[in-house]
Amino acid sequence: MIKTLAKSIREYKTASILTPTMVSLEVLLEVLIPFVTADLITYMQENGGSMDITKIVIYGVILVVMAMASLLTGMLSGKFCATASTGFAKNLRHDMYYRIQQYSFENIDKFSTSSLITRMTTDVTNVQMAYMMIIRIAVRTPLMLVCCIVMTFFVNVYMALIYMVIAPLVGVALFLIAFKVKPIFTKVFKKYDALNEDVQENVRAARVVKAYVREDYEKEKFGKKADNIKGDFTRAEKILALNSPVMQFSIYACMLFVAILGSLLVVNSDNGNVQTTFGALQVGDISSLISYAFMMLQSLMMIAMIAVMVSMAVTSAQRITEVLNEESTLHDPESPATEVKDGSIRFDKVSFSYVGDKEKLSLFDIDLDIPSGATVGILGGTGSSKSTLVQLIPRLYDATLGGVYVGGRNVKEYDLDTLRNSVAMVLQKNTLFSGTIKENMRWGDLNATDEEIEEACKNAQADSFIQTFPKKYDTYIEQGGTNVSGGQRQRLCIARALLKKPKIIIFDDSTSAVDTKTDALIRKALKENIPGTTKIFIAQRISSVQDADMIIVLEGGKIVAKGTHDELMKNSALYREIYEAQTHGSKEEEA
Repeated sequence: MIKTLAKSIREYKTASILTPTMVSLEVLLEVLIPFVTADLITYMQENGGSMDITKIVIYGVILVVMAMASLLTGMLSGKFCATASTGFAKNLRHDMYYRIQQYSFENIDKFSTSSLITRMTTDVTNVQMAYMMIIRIAVRTPLMLVCCIVMTFFVNVYMALIYMVIAPLVGVALFLIAFKVKPIFTKVFKKYDALNEDVQENVRAARVVKAYVREDYEKEKFGKKADNIKGDFTRAEKILALNSPVMQFSIYACMLFVAILGSLLVVNSDNGNVQTTFGALQVGDISSLISYAFMMLQSLMMIAMIAVMVSMAVTSAQRITEVLNEESTLHDPESPATEVKDGSIRFDKVSFSYVGDKEKLSLFDIDLDIPSGATVGILGGTGSSKSTLVQLIPRLYDATLGGVYVGGRNVKEYDLDTLRNSVAMVLQKNTLFSGTIKENMRWGDLNATDEEIEEACKNAQADSFIQTFPKKYDTYIEQGGTNVSGGQRQRLCIARALLKKPKIIIFDDSTSAVDTKTDALIRKALKENIPGTTKIFIAQRISSVQDADMIIVLEGGKIVAKGTHDELMKNSALYREIYEAQTHGSKEEEA
Protein backbone atom coordinates (compact mmCIF):
# COMPACT_ATOMS: atom_id res chain seq x y z
CA MET A 1 0.00 0.00 0.00
CA ILE A 2 2.72 2.48 1.00
CA LYS A 3 4.75 1.62 -2.09
CA THR A 4 1.73 2.25 -4.33
CA LEU A 5 0.90 5.59 -2.72
CA ALA A 6 4.55 6.70 -2.71
CA LYS A 7 4.55 6.62 -6.53
CA SER A 8 2.27 9.67 -6.48
CA ILE A 9 4.78 11.86 -4.62
CA ARG A 10 6.96 12.30 -7.74
CA GLU A 11 8.01 15.95 -8.22
CA TYR A 12 7.23 16.73 -4.57
CA LYS A 13 10.01 14.50 -3.21
CA THR A 14 12.28 17.50 -2.58
CA ALA A 15 9.63 19.32 -0.54
CA SER A 16 8.87 16.04 1.28
CA ILE A 17 12.55 15.67 2.26
CA LEU A 18 13.10 19.33 3.16
CA THR A 19 10.09 19.31 5.52
CA PRO A 20 11.49 16.79 8.05
CA THR A 21 14.95 18.36 7.63
CA MET A 22 13.61 21.79 8.68
CA VAL A 23 11.54 20.17 11.44
CA SER A 24 14.63 18.42 12.83
CA LEU A 25 16.54 21.71 12.97
CA GLU A 26 13.55 23.41 14.61
CA VAL A 27 13.35 20.71 17.30
CA LEU A 28 17.07 20.78 18.04
CA LEU A 29 16.93 24.55 18.52
CA GLU A 30 13.83 24.32 20.71
CA VAL A 31 15.34 21.75 23.09
CA LEU A 32 18.58 23.71 23.37
CA ILE A 33 16.82 26.91 24.42
CA PRO A 34 15.71 25.59 27.88
CA PHE A 35 19.21 24.14 28.38
CA VAL A 36 20.84 27.53 27.72
CA THR A 37 18.17 29.26 29.80
CA ALA A 38 18.86 26.90 32.72
CA ASP A 39 22.57 27.69 32.45
CA LEU A 40 21.76 31.41 32.53
CA ILE A 41 19.52 31.01 35.63
CA THR A 42 22.20 29.00 37.41
CA TYR A 43 24.84 31.63 36.56
CA MET A 44 22.60 34.43 37.88
CA GLN A 45 21.86 32.49 41.09
CA GLU A 46 25.49 31.66 41.77
CA ASN A 47 26.87 35.14 41.05
CA GLY A 48 24.12 37.29 42.53
CA GLY A 49 25.20 40.96 42.56
CA SER A 50 28.57 40.30 40.92
CA MET A 51 27.16 39.26 37.56
CA ASP A 52 29.01 40.18 34.36
CA ILE A 53 26.52 42.19 32.24
CA THR A 54 28.47 41.36 29.07
CA LYS A 55 27.99 37.67 29.73
CA ILE A 56 24.27 38.21 30.36
CA VAL A 57 24.01 40.08 27.03
CA ILE A 58 25.83 37.24 25.25
CA TYR A 59 23.37 34.77 26.75
CA GLY A 60 20.49 37.00 25.57
CA VAL A 61 21.87 37.30 22.02
CA ILE A 62 22.37 33.52 21.83
CA LEU A 63 18.78 32.89 22.97
CA VAL A 64 17.36 35.46 20.51
CA VAL A 65 19.33 33.99 17.60
CA MET A 66 18.22 30.47 18.53
CA ALA A 67 14.58 31.60 18.83
CA MET A 68 14.70 33.39 15.44
CA ALA A 69 16.38 30.40 13.81
CA SER A 70 13.73 28.11 15.31
CA LEU A 71 10.99 30.40 14.00
CA LEU A 72 12.55 30.47 10.51
CA THR A 73 12.96 26.68 10.28
CA GLY A 74 9.39 26.25 11.57
CA MET A 75 8.02 28.57 8.86
CA LEU A 76 10.03 26.80 6.16
CA SER A 77 8.89 23.38 7.36
CA GLY A 78 5.28 24.59 7.18
CA LYS A 79 5.76 25.93 3.64
CA PHE A 80 7.44 22.78 2.36
CA CYS A 81 4.87 20.61 4.14
CA ALA A 82 1.95 22.43 2.51
CA THR A 83 3.57 22.13 -0.92
CA ALA A 84 4.34 18.42 -0.48
CA SER A 85 0.95 17.38 0.96
CA THR A 86 -1.24 19.33 -1.47
CA GLY A 87 0.95 18.23 -4.39
CA PHE A 88 0.71 14.62 -3.24
CA ALA A 89 -3.10 14.90 -3.07
CA LYS A 90 -3.18 16.44 -6.54
CA ASN A 91 -1.12 13.58 -7.96
CA LEU A 92 -3.27 10.99 -6.18
CA ARG A 93 -6.43 12.38 -7.76
CA HIS A 94 -4.67 12.60 -11.13
CA ASP A 95 -3.46 8.99 -10.92
CA MET A 96 -6.84 7.68 -9.76
CA TYR A 97 -8.70 9.55 -12.49
CA TYR A 98 -6.33 8.36 -15.21
CA ARG A 99 -6.49 4.80 -13.89
CA ILE A 100 -10.31 4.90 -13.99
CA GLN A 101 -10.16 6.10 -17.62
CA GLN A 102 -8.20 2.93 -18.45
CA TYR A 103 -10.78 0.65 -16.84
CA SER A 104 -12.86 -1.70 -18.93
CA PHE A 105 -16.59 -1.92 -18.25
CA GLU A 106 -15.83 -5.03 -16.21
CA ASN A 107 -13.52 -3.02 -13.93
CA ILE A 108 -16.03 -0.19 -13.60
CA ASP A 109 -18.70 -2.67 -12.55
CA LYS A 110 -16.66 -3.41 -9.40
CA PHE A 111 -16.99 0.17 -8.09
CA SER A 112 -20.09 2.27 -7.72
CA THR A 113 -19.95 5.86 -8.97
CA SER A 114 -20.56 7.19 -5.45
CA SER A 115 -17.71 5.05 -4.10
CA LEU A 116 -15.26 6.40 -6.68
CA ILE A 117 -16.32 9.98 -5.88
CA THR A 118 -15.82 9.39 -2.14
CA ARG A 119 -12.39 7.88 -2.78
CA MET A 120 -11.29 10.84 -4.91
CA THR A 121 -12.58 13.44 -2.44
CA THR A 122 -12.95 12.41 1.22
CA ASP A 123 -10.40 9.58 1.12
CA VAL A 124 -7.75 11.64 -0.66
CA THR A 125 -8.28 14.50 1.80
CA ASN A 126 -7.77 12.08 4.72
CA VAL A 127 -4.56 10.73 3.18
CA GLN A 128 -3.37 14.29 2.45
CA MET A 129 -3.87 15.29 6.09
CA ALA A 130 -2.11 12.14 7.29
CA TYR A 131 0.81 12.72 4.91
CA MET A 132 1.12 16.29 6.14
CA MET A 133 1.32 14.99 9.70
CA ILE A 134 3.72 12.18 8.81
CA ILE A 135 6.35 14.40 7.18
CA ARG A 136 6.06 17.16 9.78
CA ILE A 137 4.28 16.33 13.03
CA ALA A 138 5.20 12.64 13.04
CA VAL A 139 8.86 13.62 12.62
CA ARG A 140 8.72 16.45 15.12
CA THR A 141 6.90 14.50 17.85
CA PRO A 142 9.18 11.47 18.34
CA LEU A 143 12.26 13.60 17.71
CA MET A 144 11.10 16.07 20.34
CA LEU A 145 10.45 13.23 22.81
CA VAL A 146 13.86 11.67 22.20
CA CYS A 147 15.68 15.01 22.39
CA CYS A 148 13.85 16.00 25.58
CA ILE A 149 14.70 12.69 27.23
CA VAL A 150 18.35 12.96 26.11
CA MET A 151 18.56 16.50 27.49
CA THR A 152 17.05 15.40 30.80
CA PHE A 153 19.87 12.81 31.05
CA PHE A 154 22.35 15.66 30.67
CA VAL A 155 20.56 17.47 33.50
CA ASN A 156 20.08 14.52 35.87
CA VAL A 157 20.14 10.80 35.07
CA TYR A 158 17.79 9.73 37.85
CA MET A 159 15.23 12.41 37.10
CA ALA A 160 15.30 11.35 33.44
CA LEU A 161 14.22 7.84 34.44
CA ILE A 162 10.81 9.27 35.36
CA TYR A 163 10.26 10.17 31.69
CA MET A 164 11.62 6.83 30.54
CA VAL A 165 8.95 5.01 32.55
CA ILE A 166 6.01 7.24 31.64
CA ALA A 167 6.58 7.56 27.84
CA PRO A 168 6.28 3.81 26.93
CA LEU A 169 3.14 3.47 29.06
CA VAL A 170 1.49 6.35 27.20
CA GLY A 171 2.58 4.88 23.84
CA VAL A 172 0.97 1.51 24.62
CA ALA A 173 -2.28 3.21 25.73
CA LEU A 174 -2.45 5.26 22.51
CA PHE A 175 -1.80 2.18 20.36
CA LEU A 176 -4.65 0.28 22.03
CA ILE A 177 -7.04 3.20 21.49
CA ALA A 178 -6.09 3.47 17.78
CA PHE A 179 -6.45 -0.30 17.36
CA LYS A 180 -9.95 -0.13 18.82
CA VAL A 181 -11.25 2.62 16.50
CA LYS A 182 -9.81 1.33 13.21
CA PRO A 183 -12.68 -1.15 12.48
CA ILE A 184 -15.21 1.64 13.06
CA PHE A 185 -13.57 3.88 10.47
CA THR A 186 -13.39 0.96 8.01
CA LYS A 187 -17.15 0.50 8.34
CA VAL A 188 -18.07 4.18 8.26
CA PHE A 189 -16.46 4.88 4.87
CA LYS A 190 -18.63 2.21 3.24
CA LYS A 191 -21.62 4.01 4.72
CA TYR A 192 -20.29 7.27 3.23
CA ASP A 193 -20.40 5.58 -0.19
CA ALA A 194 -24.04 4.62 0.34
CA LEU A 195 -24.91 8.14 1.51
CA ASN A 196 -23.26 9.74 -1.54
CA GLU A 197 -25.07 7.26 -3.77
CA ASP A 198 -28.40 8.38 -2.29
CA VAL A 199 -27.55 12.05 -2.89
CA GLN A 200 -26.45 11.37 -6.46
CA GLU A 201 -29.54 9.30 -7.23
CA ASN A 202 -31.89 11.85 -5.67
CA VAL A 203 -30.40 14.81 -7.55
CA ARG A 204 -30.46 12.99 -10.88
CA ALA A 205 -34.04 11.83 -10.36
CA ALA A 206 -35.30 15.09 -8.82
CA ARG A 207 -38.17 15.33 -11.34
CA VAL A 208 -39.34 11.78 -10.59
CA VAL A 209 -39.15 12.41 -6.83
CA LYS A 210 -41.29 15.51 -7.14
CA ALA A 211 -43.70 13.90 -9.60
CA TYR A 212 -44.43 11.11 -7.11
CA VAL A 213 -44.33 13.46 -4.08
CA ARG A 214 -41.61 11.36 -2.44
CA GLU A 215 -39.61 14.20 -0.89
CA ASP A 216 -40.49 13.19 2.67
CA TYR A 217 -39.53 9.58 2.01
CA GLU A 218 -36.18 10.63 0.49
CA LYS A 219 -35.51 12.96 3.42
CA GLU A 220 -36.25 10.19 5.90
CA LYS A 221 -34.03 7.72 4.02
CA PHE A 222 -31.17 10.23 3.88
CA GLY A 223 -31.67 11.13 7.56
CA LYS A 224 -31.41 7.49 8.66
CA LYS A 225 -28.13 6.98 6.80
CA ALA A 226 -26.72 10.28 8.09
CA ASP A 227 -27.70 9.33 11.66
CA ASN A 228 -26.06 5.93 11.18
CA ILE A 229 -22.79 7.60 10.17
CA LYS A 230 -23.10 10.01 13.09
CA GLY A 231 -23.55 7.05 15.44
CA ASP A 232 -20.36 5.38 14.19
CA PHE A 233 -18.36 8.59 14.51
CA THR A 234 -19.78 9.16 17.99
CA ARG A 235 -18.63 5.70 19.09
CA ALA A 236 -15.20 6.34 17.62
CA GLU A 237 -14.94 9.76 19.29
CA LYS A 238 -15.91 8.32 22.67
CA ILE A 239 -12.98 5.91 22.42
CA LEU A 240 -10.63 8.57 21.09
CA ALA A 241 -11.67 10.89 23.90
CA LEU A 242 -9.64 8.65 26.23
CA ASN A 243 -6.48 10.02 24.57
CA SER A 244 -6.61 13.32 26.40
CA PRO A 245 -7.14 12.12 30.00
CA VAL A 246 -4.53 9.36 29.57
CA MET A 247 -1.92 11.84 28.40
CA GLN A 248 -2.90 14.58 30.79
CA PHE A 249 -2.69 12.18 33.75
CA SER A 250 0.65 10.77 32.60
CA ILE A 251 2.41 14.02 31.87
CA TYR A 252 1.14 15.89 34.93
CA ALA A 253 2.09 12.94 37.12
CA CYS A 254 5.52 13.16 35.52
CA MET A 255 5.74 16.91 36.18
CA LEU A 256 4.53 16.40 39.76
CA PHE A 257 7.29 13.88 40.47
CA VAL A 258 9.87 16.21 38.91
CA ALA A 259 8.67 19.23 40.88
CA ILE A 260 8.45 17.41 44.24
CA LEU A 261 11.69 15.45 43.98
CA GLY A 262 13.61 18.32 42.40
CA SER A 263 12.41 20.83 44.98
CA LEU A 264 13.38 18.55 47.85
CA LEU A 265 16.85 18.13 46.41
CA VAL A 266 17.33 21.87 45.99
CA VAL A 267 15.76 22.91 49.32
CA ASN A 268 17.91 20.47 51.27
CA SER A 269 21.10 21.53 49.54
CA ASP A 270 23.61 24.13 50.50
CA ASN A 271 23.58 27.15 48.20
CA GLY A 272 21.17 25.44 45.77
CA ASN A 273 23.56 22.56 45.01
CA VAL A 274 23.27 19.08 46.53
CA GLN A 275 25.21 15.87 46.11
CA THR A 276 23.11 12.82 46.99
CA THR A 277 22.48 9.35 45.59
CA PHE A 278 20.26 11.18 43.06
CA GLY A 279 23.16 13.30 41.77
CA ALA A 280 23.60 17.06 41.62
CA LEU A 281 20.67 19.36 40.93
CA GLN A 282 20.50 23.13 40.61
CA VAL A 283 17.65 25.64 40.53
CA GLY A 284 18.05 26.21 36.79
CA ASP A 285 17.87 22.45 36.24
CA ILE A 286 14.35 22.30 37.65
CA SER A 287 13.33 25.05 35.23
CA SER A 288 14.70 23.09 32.25
CA LEU A 289 13.16 19.80 33.45
CA ILE A 290 9.71 21.43 33.72
CA SER A 291 10.18 23.00 30.26
CA TYR A 292 11.03 19.59 28.84
CA ALA A 293 7.98 18.14 30.56
CA PHE A 294 5.75 20.72 28.81
CA MET A 295 7.44 19.94 25.50
CA MET A 296 6.76 16.27 26.01
CA LEU A 297 3.15 17.07 26.88
CA GLN A 298 2.77 18.86 23.56
CA SER A 299 4.47 15.98 21.75
CA LEU A 300 2.18 13.43 23.33
CA MET A 301 -0.85 15.57 22.41
CA MET A 302 0.42 15.52 18.84
CA ILE A 303 0.83 11.74 19.00
CA ALA A 304 -2.84 11.46 19.93
CA MET A 305 -3.85 13.65 17.02
CA ILE A 306 -1.64 11.64 14.66
CA ALA A 307 -3.14 8.39 15.97
CA VAL A 308 -6.66 9.63 15.17
CA MET A 309 -5.75 10.92 11.73
CA VAL A 310 -3.70 7.88 10.76
CA SER A 311 -6.50 5.55 11.93
CA MET A 312 -8.84 7.23 9.47
CA ALA A 313 -6.20 7.57 6.77
CA VAL A 314 -5.20 3.89 6.77
CA THR A 315 -8.72 2.91 5.74
CA SER A 316 -8.81 5.70 3.14
CA ALA A 317 -5.38 4.70 1.84
CA GLN A 318 -6.53 1.09 1.39
CA ARG A 319 -9.55 2.26 -0.61
CA ILE A 320 -7.38 4.50 -2.81
CA THR A 321 -4.89 1.68 -3.34
CA GLU A 322 -7.72 -0.58 -4.51
CA VAL A 323 -8.44 1.88 -7.33
CA LEU A 324 -4.77 2.38 -8.24
CA ASN A 325 -3.98 -1.35 -8.21
CA GLU A 326 -7.02 -2.38 -10.22
CA GLU A 327 -5.70 -3.61 -13.55
CA SER A 328 -7.80 -3.24 -16.68
CA THR A 329 -9.10 -6.57 -17.93
CA LEU A 330 -8.54 -5.30 -21.50
CA HIS A 331 -5.04 -4.90 -22.92
CA ASP A 332 -3.53 -4.09 -26.28
CA PRO A 333 -1.59 -6.94 -27.92
CA GLU A 334 2.20 -6.64 -28.32
CA SER A 335 1.97 -5.61 -32.00
CA PRO A 336 -1.55 -4.21 -32.38
CA ALA A 337 -3.22 -3.55 -35.71
CA THR A 338 -3.68 0.18 -36.25
CA GLU A 339 -6.15 0.15 -39.13
CA VAL A 340 -9.64 -1.30 -39.48
CA LYS A 341 -10.11 -2.38 -43.11
CA ASP A 342 -13.91 -2.16 -43.26
CA GLY A 343 -17.09 -2.46 -41.20
CA SER A 344 -17.66 -6.18 -41.59
CA ILE A 345 -18.54 -8.02 -38.33
CA ARG A 346 -18.43 -11.70 -37.49
CA PHE A 347 -19.39 -13.49 -34.28
CA ASP A 348 -17.83 -16.95 -34.17
CA LYS A 349 -19.53 -19.17 -31.57
CA VAL A 350 -19.50 -16.31 -29.04
CA SER A 351 -20.69 -16.78 -25.48
CA PHE A 352 -20.37 -14.17 -22.75
CA SER A 353 -20.65 -13.93 -18.96
CA TYR A 354 -20.42 -10.70 -16.97
CA VAL A 355 -18.80 -12.58 -14.09
CA GLY A 356 -16.49 -14.65 -16.28
CA ASP A 357 -18.27 -17.84 -15.28
CA LYS A 358 -19.03 -20.25 -18.14
CA GLU A 359 -21.97 -21.53 -16.10
CA LYS A 360 -23.58 -18.07 -15.87
CA LEU A 361 -23.75 -16.90 -19.47
CA SER A 362 -25.70 -13.91 -20.79
CA LEU A 363 -25.05 -14.77 -24.46
CA PHE A 364 -25.03 -18.30 -25.83
CA ASP A 365 -23.20 -19.59 -28.91
CA ILE A 366 -23.74 -16.57 -31.19
CA ASP A 367 -22.88 -17.14 -34.86
CA LEU A 368 -23.38 -14.06 -36.99
CA ASP A 369 -21.98 -12.60 -40.22
CA ILE A 370 -22.61 -8.94 -41.08
CA PRO A 371 -21.12 -7.59 -44.34
CA SER A 372 -19.61 -4.10 -44.41
CA GLY A 373 -22.16 -1.37 -45.12
CA ALA A 374 -25.15 -3.52 -44.13
CA THR A 375 -28.05 -2.26 -42.06
CA VAL A 376 -28.94 -4.62 -39.22
CA GLY A 377 -31.83 -4.50 -36.79
CA ILE A 378 -31.84 -6.26 -33.41
CA LEU A 379 -35.11 -7.01 -31.62
CA GLY A 380 -35.79 -8.74 -28.34
CA GLY A 381 -37.50 -8.38 -25.02
CA THR A 382 -36.01 -6.81 -21.91
CA GLY A 383 -33.09 -8.88 -20.65
CA SER A 384 -32.51 -10.65 -23.96
CA SER A 385 -28.88 -9.28 -24.03
CA LYS A 386 -29.27 -6.98 -27.04
CA SER A 387 -26.95 -4.33 -25.55
CA THR A 388 -24.53 -7.00 -24.35
CA LEU A 389 -24.18 -8.32 -27.91
CA VAL A 390 -23.20 -4.97 -29.45
CA GLN A 391 -20.86 -4.02 -26.57
CA LEU A 392 -18.56 -6.85 -27.64
CA ILE A 393 -17.96 -5.16 -31.03
CA PRO A 394 -15.91 -2.14 -29.76
CA ARG A 395 -14.47 -4.44 -27.08
CA LEU A 396 -16.12 -2.79 -24.12
CA TYR A 397 -16.16 -6.37 -22.84
CA ASP A 398 -14.26 -9.42 -24.10
CA ALA A 399 -16.12 -12.53 -25.19
CA THR A 400 -15.91 -15.34 -22.61
CA LEU A 401 -15.93 -17.98 -25.37
CA GLY A 402 -15.45 -17.68 -29.13
CA GLY A 403 -14.24 -14.65 -31.06
CA VAL A 404 -15.57 -11.33 -32.38
CA TYR A 405 -14.11 -10.14 -35.69
CA VAL A 406 -14.21 -6.64 -37.18
CA GLY A 407 -12.76 -5.90 -40.60
CA GLY A 408 -11.58 -9.50 -40.85
CA ARG A 409 -9.52 -9.38 -37.61
CA ASN A 410 -10.22 -10.51 -34.08
CA VAL A 411 -11.00 -7.41 -32.01
CA LYS A 412 -8.26 -8.50 -29.55
CA GLU A 413 -5.66 -7.91 -32.28
CA TYR A 414 -6.45 -4.20 -32.61
CA ASP A 415 -5.10 -1.21 -30.77
CA LEU A 416 -8.05 -0.30 -28.53
CA ASP A 417 -8.12 3.36 -29.60
CA THR A 418 -8.03 2.36 -33.26
CA LEU A 419 -10.91 -0.08 -32.84
CA ARG A 420 -13.08 2.27 -30.81
CA ASN A 421 -12.46 5.20 -33.16
CA SER A 422 -13.83 2.98 -35.95
CA VAL A 423 -16.96 2.08 -33.96
CA ALA A 424 -19.43 4.77 -32.86
CA MET A 425 -22.07 3.97 -30.27
CA VAL A 426 -25.19 5.95 -29.47
CA LEU A 427 -26.11 4.47 -26.12
CA GLN A 428 -29.54 3.83 -24.69
CA LYS A 429 -28.81 6.37 -21.96
CA ASN A 430 -27.84 9.52 -23.82
CA THR A 431 -25.24 11.70 -22.11
CA LEU A 432 -24.33 15.27 -22.92
CA PHE A 433 -21.67 17.23 -21.10
CA SER A 434 -21.72 20.78 -19.78
CA GLY A 435 -20.59 23.10 -22.57
CA THR A 436 -21.91 24.45 -25.85
CA ILE A 437 -23.53 22.31 -28.52
CA LYS A 438 -20.39 22.72 -30.66
CA GLU A 439 -18.18 21.54 -27.80
CA ASN A 440 -20.40 18.49 -27.31
CA MET A 441 -20.32 17.71 -31.02
CA ARG A 442 -16.52 17.83 -31.09
CA TRP A 443 -16.41 14.81 -28.80
CA GLY A 444 -17.00 13.00 -32.09
CA ASP A 445 -14.24 14.85 -33.92
CA LEU A 446 -12.07 17.39 -32.12
CA ASN A 447 -11.13 19.09 -35.41
CA ALA A 448 -14.61 19.16 -36.96
CA THR A 449 -15.46 22.39 -38.76
CA ASP A 450 -18.67 24.31 -38.11
CA GLU A 451 -19.95 23.12 -41.51
CA GLU A 452 -19.30 19.46 -40.64
CA ILE A 453 -21.06 19.88 -37.30
CA GLU A 454 -24.07 21.44 -39.00
CA GLU A 455 -24.19 18.67 -41.63
CA ALA A 456 -24.08 15.95 -38.96
CA CYS A 457 -26.88 17.68 -37.03
CA LYS A 458 -28.99 17.91 -40.19
CA ASN A 459 -28.59 14.16 -40.77
CA ALA A 460 -29.59 13.52 -37.17
CA GLN A 461 -32.62 15.85 -37.52
CA ALA A 462 -31.17 18.09 -34.80
CA ASP A 463 -30.51 21.24 -36.85
CA SER A 464 -34.19 22.19 -36.95
CA PHE A 465 -34.52 22.64 -33.17
CA ILE A 466 -30.99 24.05 -32.75
CA GLN A 467 -31.95 26.91 -35.09
CA THR A 468 -34.76 27.88 -32.69
CA PHE A 469 -32.26 28.57 -29.88
CA PRO A 470 -31.15 32.23 -29.58
CA LYS A 471 -27.45 31.27 -29.67
CA LYS A 472 -27.98 28.32 -32.03
CA TYR A 473 -24.85 26.09 -32.00
CA ASP A 474 -23.30 28.18 -29.22
CA THR A 475 -26.18 27.34 -26.89
CA TYR A 476 -24.88 26.16 -23.53
CA ILE A 477 -25.88 22.62 -22.52
CA GLU A 478 -26.25 22.09 -18.79
CA GLN A 479 -24.63 19.08 -17.11
CA GLY A 480 -26.39 15.94 -18.29
CA GLY A 481 -28.30 17.92 -20.93
CA THR A 482 -31.06 18.86 -18.51
CA ASN A 483 -32.04 21.98 -20.49
CA VAL A 484 -33.04 20.01 -23.61
CA SER A 485 -35.70 17.33 -24.03
CA GLY A 486 -35.06 13.59 -24.20
CA GLY A 487 -35.64 13.49 -27.95
CA GLN A 488 -33.32 16.46 -28.50
CA ARG A 489 -30.61 14.77 -26.43
CA GLN A 490 -30.91 11.63 -28.53
CA ARG A 491 -30.58 13.53 -31.80
CA LEU A 492 -27.56 15.49 -30.55
CA CYS A 493 -25.89 12.23 -29.48
CA ILE A 494 -26.58 10.72 -32.92
CA ALA A 495 -25.00 13.78 -34.58
CA ARG A 496 -21.97 13.47 -32.31
CA ALA A 497 -21.54 9.82 -33.33
CA LEU A 498 -21.85 10.67 -37.05
CA LEU A 499 -18.97 13.16 -36.72
CA LYS A 500 -16.61 10.27 -35.95
CA LYS A 501 -17.14 9.05 -39.54
CA PRO A 502 -16.99 5.49 -38.22
CA LYS A 503 -16.92 2.24 -40.16
CA ILE A 504 -19.57 0.85 -37.79
CA ILE A 505 -22.28 2.81 -36.00
CA ILE A 506 -24.48 1.26 -33.31
CA PHE A 507 -27.78 2.73 -32.15
CA ASP A 508 -28.76 1.14 -28.82
CA ASP A 509 -32.49 2.00 -28.73
CA SER A 510 -31.35 5.58 -29.25
CA THR A 511 -34.39 6.86 -31.12
CA SER A 512 -36.95 5.75 -28.53
CA ALA A 513 -37.68 9.33 -27.46
CA VAL A 514 -38.31 10.68 -30.98
CA ASP A 515 -41.55 10.38 -32.93
CA THR A 516 -42.01 7.87 -35.75
CA LYS A 517 -41.68 10.49 -38.49
CA THR A 518 -38.37 11.84 -37.12
CA ASP A 519 -37.12 8.27 -36.65
CA ALA A 520 -37.84 7.54 -40.31
CA LEU A 521 -36.11 10.76 -41.44
CA ILE A 522 -32.99 9.86 -39.41
CA ARG A 523 -32.83 6.37 -40.95
CA LYS A 524 -33.31 7.80 -44.43
CA ALA A 525 -30.51 10.35 -43.93
CA LEU A 526 -28.17 7.65 -42.64
CA LYS A 527 -28.89 5.39 -45.60
CA GLU A 528 -28.26 8.17 -48.11
CA ASN A 529 -25.24 9.86 -46.49
CA ILE A 530 -23.22 6.99 -45.00
CA PRO A 531 -23.98 4.03 -47.27
CA GLY A 532 -20.57 2.39 -46.63
CA THR A 533 -20.96 2.41 -42.86
CA THR A 534 -22.33 -0.69 -41.14
CA LYS A 535 -25.41 0.38 -39.19
CA ILE A 536 -26.82 -1.61 -36.28
CA PHE A 537 -30.14 -0.59 -34.74
CA ILE A 538 -31.37 -1.99 -31.43
CA ALA A 539 -35.04 -1.10 -31.30
CA GLN A 540 -38.33 -1.87 -29.61
CA ARG A 541 -40.39 -0.82 -32.64
CA ILE A 542 -40.37 -3.09 -35.67
CA SER A 543 -41.01 -0.03 -37.84
CA SER A 544 -37.51 1.21 -36.89
CA VAL A 545 -35.82 -1.91 -38.36
CA GLN A 546 -38.36 -3.12 -40.91
CA ASP A 547 -36.27 -1.99 -43.88
CA ALA A 548 -32.99 -3.45 -42.55
CA ASP A 549 -30.94 -5.86 -44.65
CA MET A 550 -30.99 -8.28 -41.72
CA ILE A 551 -33.13 -8.42 -38.60
CA ILE A 552 -31.92 -10.47 -35.61
CA VAL A 553 -34.38 -11.66 -32.96
CA LEU A 554 -32.84 -12.39 -29.55
CA GLU A 555 -34.47 -14.27 -26.70
CA GLY A 556 -32.73 -15.33 -23.51
CA GLY A 557 -29.30 -14.46 -24.92
CA LYS A 558 -29.75 -16.64 -28.02
CA ILE A 559 -30.47 -15.82 -31.65
CA VAL A 560 -33.88 -17.41 -32.26
CA ALA A 561 -34.42 -15.95 -35.73
CA LYS A 562 -32.70 -13.83 -38.37
CA GLY A 563 -33.49 -12.63 -41.86
CA THR A 564 -35.32 -9.82 -43.66
CA HIS A 565 -38.72 -8.59 -42.55
CA ASP A 566 -40.53 -10.71 -45.15
CA GLU A 567 -38.51 -13.82 -44.27
CA LEU A 568 -39.20 -13.44 -40.58
CA MET A 569 -42.91 -12.87 -41.15
CA LYS A 570 -42.96 -16.27 -42.86
CA ASN A 571 -40.60 -18.22 -40.63
CA SER A 572 -40.66 -16.70 -37.10
CA ALA A 573 -43.74 -16.98 -34.92
CA LEU A 574 -42.16 -14.71 -32.29
CA TYR A 575 -41.45 -11.96 -34.85
CA ARG A 576 -45.01 -12.21 -36.21
CA GLU A 577 -46.37 -11.97 -32.69
CA ILE A 578 -44.37 -8.80 -31.99
CA TYR A 579 -45.34 -7.30 -35.35
CA GLU A 580 -49.03 -8.02 -34.96
CA ALA A 581 -49.07 -6.72 -31.37
CA GLN A 582 -47.44 -3.45 -32.43
CA THR A 583 -49.51 -3.08 -35.60
CA HIS A 584 -52.74 -3.86 -33.75
CA GLY A 585 -51.81 -1.38 -31.02
CA SER A 586 -51.08 1.34 -33.59
CA LYS A 587 -54.44 0.80 -35.33
CA GLU A 588 -56.27 1.00 -32.01
CA GLU A 589 -54.49 4.28 -31.19
CA GLU A 590 -55.42 5.73 -34.61
CA ALA A 591 -59.05 4.66 -34.10
